[in-house]
Formats: sequence, C-alpha cells, structure tokens
Amino acid sequence: MKSGVVTSLLLLSITSSLAQVRNIKLDEKTDNDYMCEPSIAINPKNPMNIVAASVLNNIYFTKDGGRTWQKREVTSPFGVYGDPSLIADGSGTFFFFHLSDPTHGKGGYDSEKLDRIVVQRSDDGGATWDEGTSVGLNHPKDQDKQWPSIDAKGNLTLTWTQFDTYGSKDPGCHSNIMMSTSKNGSKWTEPVIVSQIPGNCLDNDSTVMGAMSATTFDGKAFVTWSFNQKIYLDRSFDGSLWLSNDIPIQSQPGGWDMKIPGHDRSNGLPVLMTDKSKSGTRGYLFLVWADQRNGESDTDVWFSRSNNYGDNWSSPISISKSKVSHQYLPWMAVDQTTGFIYIVYYDRSAYEDLQTDVFLAWSTDGGNSFKNTKISETPFIPGEQSFFGDYTNISAHKGIITPIWTRMDEGKTSVWTAVIKHADLEALANKK
Repeated sequence: MKSGVVTSLLLLSITSSLAQVRNIKLDEKTDNDYMCEPSIAINPKNPMNIVAASVLNNIYFTKDGGRTWQKREVTSPFGVYGDPSLIADGSGTFFFFHLSDPTHGKGGYDSEKLDRIVVQRSDDGGATWDEGTSVGLNHPKDQDKQWPSIDAKGNLTLTWTQFDTYGSKDPGCHSNIMMSTSKNGSKWTEPVIVSQIPGNCLDNDSTVMGAMSATTFDGKAFVTWSFNQKIYLDRSFDGSLWLSNDIPIQSQPGGWDMKIPGHDRSNGLPVLMTDKSKSGTRGYLFLVWADQRNGESDTDVWFSRSNNYGDNWSSPISISKSKVSHQYLPWMAVDQTTGFIYIVYYDRSAYEDLQTDVFLAWSTDGGNSFKNTKISETPFIPGEQSFFGDYTNISAHKGIITPIWTRMDEGKTSVWTAVIKHADLEALANKK
C-alpha cells in the first residue's frame, strides 16, 4: 500500500466576509491518471473522522474534521478498477467497494476485468485497509456500478448490474440487477437477480442500471434502478420474499443515459434513501434523479417520496426551480440523527455557456420544501476530451454535511469536498 499526504487545509468555514463555503481540494489529475467518481462517508461514532475515495484506488481520510487529510493508494489481489463507493457502520468501520482487475492493468475488457465486486475494510479510520473480499464472482460475466447500504443493525446490502458481456451489441446479451448481503463485510450471500425484466449490454437507457438499496428502521428492504425511461422498485418485507413483478414508480423521460454539453457522457440514475431517524418522516422513502422531460437543453433534478413503503409516491418536484438550463448528476444523503435531507448537484443556471457551479439543496421538513445554495467557490468549464465520471456523492451525520464532487479545469479533473455545519448552511442561505 502506497501512502502520501494531502497538503494540510483549513477546516471548512463560512465566514461573514466571504459568505461562501470553503472548498477543499483532495486530489487532481496527473499525466498518468485521472481523478473523478468520488465517494465519501462520515464515521457515525466519531464525525471528526471522514473518509473519501476516487478512481481508481485513491483513499483520503481526516481525523480532525477536515483540517488535514492524508492519502492512501489501496491495492488488492483482486485488483482495483474504479466505481469507488464508501460506507461506515455504527462502530466506525469503513467499507470500500470497487470493481476488480485481476490483471492489474494488463488486460482489456475481454479479460478478467470486472469479474467481481471487491470490498475492503478499514478499522482505523481509513489509514489501513485489508486485502479485500470477493463478491459476485461469475466469470465471464461482468459486474458493474455497485452501491452499498447499511441497516440499523449494521447489516450490509450490495446491489449492482451484471452484464453477460459488457458493451456487447448481441441482442441476446442481457443485463440484470444483482443483490448480495453480509453481516460483517467478510462473508456474502450468493447473489440473486432482483430485476424481473433484463436489459441489454450497451450501457445505455435500455440497460438496467443504477441499482441502490435502502432498508427502513423496521427492516423492510427496497431496491430501485432505471430502465427504458422508467425507475423501478422491488421490495421485501422479510428480507427473502421479493415481489414477483417490479413496480415502475416514476417516469424518466429521455432515459437515464443523457447528453450534457461538455461531457463525454452523463446520467440521471436514481438515488434511494430512507429516514431511520426519530423525525416525523421516519420510515419514509426518498428518491432523487435527473431527466430531460423538458427537452435536451433543460435537465432537471427531481425529488419524490413515499410514506407507505413504496405503494404510492408524491408527484416529482424540481429541486432547483431555476430557468431553462442544466442541473444534473445529483446525489442525496439523509442525516439519520435529524431526518434532514441533503442533495448535491451541478447547476448552470447562472450562465449562458458551459460554466458550471456546484449546488447543495436541503430540506428540514421531509422533502415538503427545499432551500439551495451554491457551494463551489468558482465555476468550472468541462470538456469532452477527459473522462469526468458518472457521479458525485454526499454524507451527513449529526449536523455535519460533506458533499464531494469532481471539477474540470483546462481538461484536468480534480476532486473537491467541503465540511459544512448545518447551522452555517442556514446562515449562508439567509444572507442571500
């Protein structure tokens, strides 16, 4: 395991003079690699301990609330091939999920790459990581776009897309939504297919993609994903018996695979969360996604919720309510100590060109209403010449919010975060 030190940075603060969130750069592209697809998690046992990740194998951690950060380059016998995702349990253990590459950079897509999902564990706040556990090995099928969730008892659920052959144009090639569970992150159940309707293998809107799980405080399990201009849901109230037919819960006009000017590709894949706090919306399901129902020049971020375990969903509301422009690549977190909802996304509403800001929206009333504010210090201009990545991320706990995002300057990608107190966020919004 290689290690390095990220330059010490001031703890994020919102000052009266700047009236702006202080941004923290964690990493930037070099000649030999690129930085994007960040993930972040707050230690519920110690919120001063925050761990972040970016492709391919970069880990960043702080134990002083963001004042200083250190970097690790994680290795595994199974290889590390991107799609990083992080989660922490109640005891402060972090789990780092990613794709595999047993060839360690020597093989193409027709080799063993993507042959499984890998989970690595850290018991010391992100400083060291074990070699990892294999999940979903089913060669020659390809495993992609995994995302974890954790229930109130610390049980892990992992969902992802399995391709018969990634990128194949063969109409007989299928993609399916897979799921596996674990009590400790070491032993995982045999993966099962959750989706009833298979997709194609082209990694487009006719591919089943974006699987995310959530488990309510009383143990009811849910999975959502996108496919053919719809968002689907499956559920189990006992953890074993799932629906015989997937439920389409929202339309997604234009599909999840969308074109955003300045990006080589982009998506509006759904993010599913549940409120496990003791707030008035305890047990609610929350859903965030993006689509282009208002035209290819007007991408919007949408929010909906269900108060009856997915039977019914509220009409989608636009998070930004801005003019015709692009709001895209959202991610959501729920502070399980308060029930407050936080959504990070990109926004171009202030400009007529490709300049892009990062915004944060939040709700303290279970999604009845949202406030939002710009959190990036300066705009950036993306370009299609560099891979930008497929997602942002955000974590929230005990009134601390940590959005994380990618930006691009002169074709060079970099990963940024911020450590924000909810009270400061409200104060910033009230000044504008």
